Amino acid sequence: MSLLSVENLTITFGGLTAVSDVNIEIGEHQLIGLIGPNGAGKTTLFNMLTGVYKPTQGKISLNGERIDGTKPYNITSKRIARTFQNIRLFPELTVLQNVMISFNFQAKSGLLASILNTPAQIFEEIKMKKDAIDILKIFKLDDKAEELAKNLPYGQQRRLEIARALAAKPKLLLLDEPAAGMNPQETAELTELIRWIKDEFKISILLIEHDMKLVMNVCEYIYVLSFGQIIAKGLPKEIQKNPQVIEAYLGKGAAQ
Repeated sequence: MSLLSVENLTITFGGLTAVSDVNIEIGEHQLIGLIGPNGAGKTTLFNMLTGVYKPTQGKISLNGERIDGTKPYNITSKRIARTFQNIRLFPELTVLQNVMISFNFQAKSGLLASILNTPAQIFEEIKMKKDAIDILKIFKLDDKAEELAKNLPYGQQRRLEIARALAAKPKLLLLDEPAAGMNPQETAELTELIRWIKDEFKISILLIEHDMKLVMNVCEYIYVLSFGQIIAKGLPKEIQKNPQVIEAYLGKGAAQ
């Protein structure tokens, strides 16, 4: 059984079909790429997978359970986490607090325990802080723990967003253009980090990215979206040579 199964997924906005009849399979511990030109519908597809949009038709299943139409907070509880094309941190909170927010969704202590500051609640908060610091160490951000998120350089904000998503302990991590705005050195480090995360945490990753070097270096299998439809799928070396993919990126006649 696939971890994630997307069948005939379609969404229409006011008569305009943004994504049409998309089928995707993601297995356990796979690193899958989703690529395509700007406006192809990639982020729209992510929004359906995470409950931001409700599909017009089709279905999404996680471990055999249908989740299409499920609210975003319930999607998170089912252990799907994501980052965004445009960074969405809490800018006025510290780096540490941004990560701890993800742990708060998993907290066992209730509101009353928090108000009364019970021993169980105190212990849980100490553990969450330790776990958050451990994640920040992975992303080389532990020395920035007490800084406000808004004061981090752009590349570090990108890494913090991935760290926060990982703190939700996902089975499936959706990365929406994680290398956007990074310099070549940061992108090279991110490439190794993504591969390491998949192996170390034994999770599956679905990656949207325009940096083809990163995609070809880390992805085991790739889907190509153009005008809301899957036009190709296969191994990286197959996608690189696919005439339809070349045409979608470079225009008609480019593959001839």
